[in-house]
Amino acid sequence: MSIPVITLGAAASAYVPGLEQLRGPVTVVRRCQELPELVAACQTGLARAAIIAPGTAGLTASLVDRLRFAGVAVVALTDGAPVADVLDGVEYVGSAVEPEVLAEAVSRAVERIGDGSDRRGALAYADPLHLPETSSPPPVSPVEGPGEGRVVAVWGPSGSPGRTTVAINIAAELAAAGGSVLLVDADTYGASIGASLGLLDESAGLAQACRIADQGGFSGPALGRVAVSVAIKGGRLRVLTGITRPDRWPELRPAALGQVLDAARSLADVTVVDCGFCLEADEELSFDTLAPRRNGAALRCLEAADSVIAVGGADAIGVPRMVKALAELAERVPTAVPRVVFNKVRAPAAGRSPEAQLREAWERFGPATPITAFLPADHAAADQALLAGTALLETAPASALRIAIADLAEVPVGERRRRTPGRRLRDVRFPGKPDRLPR
Repeated sequence: MSIPVITLGAAASAYVPGLEQLRGPVTVVRRCQELPELVAACQTGLARAAIIAPGTAGLTASLVDRLRFAGVAVVALTDGAPVADVLDGVEYVGSAVEPEVLAEAVSRAVERIGDGSDRRGALAYADPLHLPETSSPPPVSPVEGPGEGRVVAVWGPSGSPGRTTVAINIAAELAAAGGSVLLVDADTYGASIGASLGLLDESAGLAQACRIADQGGFSGPALGRVAVSVAIKGGRLRVLTGITRPDRWPELRPAALGQVLDAARSLADVTVVDCGFCLEADEELSFDTLAPRRNGAALRCLEAADSVIAVGGADAIGVPRMVKALAELAERVPTAVPRVVFNKVRAPAAGRSPEAQLREAWERFGPATPITAFLPADHAAADQALLAGTALLETAPASALRIAIADLAEVPVGERRRRTPGRRLRDVRFPGKPDRLPR
């Protein structure tokens, strides 16, 4: 069976006569001179592979992922020099090879897409037009190989339930316990981790990391150079600050963000991600599959996470919002298994014995997902930590809120010491869940 191919650039088009003379598996159906022309042709289903000339500007990880999900394999010709930035999923071939070798490379690239080994199934949730066929997506395989670190996503419905406070303090507790921890602000609507920690970072560390990753060849050491190091109670916490303005959300493209999270697994034992609340699929943009999606960053984080902590407000508005948000999460990201945490628990908002009241109401009217933890309201301690630009364990170590978050992170309060060589933070457990974080 012949493989329809589109070429881009003069060097790629020069192979057309040789490929046609083979009368073999490759047939050139169109020659393109500009990248937008190539993209438009690939989106129509005209071809199954694209041969791209050396030095083509605009060939990024985001573009490669979009073409792969359109069923188009990418074969890039090189000018003979070593490829500095290798893009995952691209077949690289020297520009001086024989047509037979190029045809074999095209066949290999198409076979990888055909058997699913080169598809990032999890990323499909961030692309509403291409849902995966199975509920268990294959793991992402970055260039340097996946690390052993774990990714914990902190997410929740709208209404300021305290996602950022929980994310910061979980990361701080784990870092102060002596482990390697990375805190990522991936909220595209209201990034605030930098300000909460007193970091006047106008460069937006996560956006910078995504720009580098989009060019390929991203690694843990490169991520470490972008992240900011913060001292936390004798430990060190790495931080990737969020975008400084909401209108910068196109800089956090899902494909690049996925590579950043892959690199984070090699850099840190635990990566804590503060996600945006909104999971809408941006259906008004679905006609343009290459258009960036504001909620793609949150979806990508939830897809890649080994553990999801869903934070909701413990009041008459926050509880119904949590119920609706969990239903939306199950629809948008079926692989996510959230642990429900209610924050700002207080008697005036939930009645006498607020924890018992919330648990009883949840068991009667809520979804099957059980409540993992209750975090008491302690506005004075939270305000004190925010004013000091640090975590609760430094400004209010005896706070009930701080103790509850430490219990959520399974970090014993009062027994803090440097991590022993045999204990790894990826083995952290959470109350209400007997097994350890999924491996």
